[in-house]
Amino acid sequence: MSQKKILYITQEIYPYLDETPISNTSRYLPQAIQEKGKEIRAFMPKYGTINERRNQLHEVIRLSGMNLIIDDSDHSLIIKVASIQSARMQVYFIDNDDYFLNRELLKEGEEYDDNDERSIFFIRGVMETIKKLRWVPDVVHCHGWFSALAPLYIKKGYADDPCFKNSKVICSLYDESFTKPFQEDFADKLRFEGIGDAEVKAIKSRGTMDYTHLMKLAIDYSDGIIFGSETVDPELTRYVQESAAAQLPYQADFDTFTEEINRFYDQIDA
Repeated sequence: MSQKKILYITQEIYPYLDETPISNTSRYLPQAIQEKGKEIRAFMPKYGTINERRNQLHEVIRLSGMNLIIDDSDHSLIIKVASIQSARMQVYFIDNDDYFLNRELLKEGEEYDDNDERSIFFIRGVMETIKKLRWVPDVVHCHGWFSALAPLYIKKGYADDPCFKNSKVICSLYDESFTKPFQEDFADKLRFEGIGDAEVKAIKSRGTMDYTHLMKLAIDYSDGIIFGSETVDPELTRYVQESAAAQLPYQADFDTFTEEINRFYDQIDA
């Protein structure tokens, strides 16, 4: 039996960003799962606040050079990579000057106006890089709201792509949020192969795309939901309980939780 392949798409990984529940999980879970015999890849955005020299990032020329069109504008896709030596783990970074230069995940006090486009670019950048790598993930595990569009793109935009057509998608929910909703024309910017008028209309019918509606969209297209924090928005918790997705409750002990997550991967991909 070949190794199962797990793709991690996350908004933050320690030590490239400060320690948070998401950055710590995104740092230590892939390592633990790799040590259990699965093959992993991890992707995060290359925010401008990440020091490339100190963290030894370098561009992967063979993967860079593509342009992604978002809202009728071209944006160059740059792929960088760094290694966490102690974990024997590589981290891939999605970069673009328009969306990430001199910018972070959130700016203090308010969000960036173009966070919808930044998130779209990040997710599509991951998808296109995986295609170039010709690496076929069995399970895609998403962490944080910045990765919440991945389930939609995998199940709709890349549904017929050989790299993703059989992939199962898991979304972890955390005690997080953002305050500024996405722009009113957000749904139209999602247009892509497999995401046409019907999908855009359905997304528009959800109303203003705030944090709760964004995570509900992720839940709708996920095969499994993991509660990554002890406390999660009660409205989202109820939504998950009413959904068809498989569920894994939060556990405080990391080793025990890792064992359960590893079994959850196998269950989802059975």
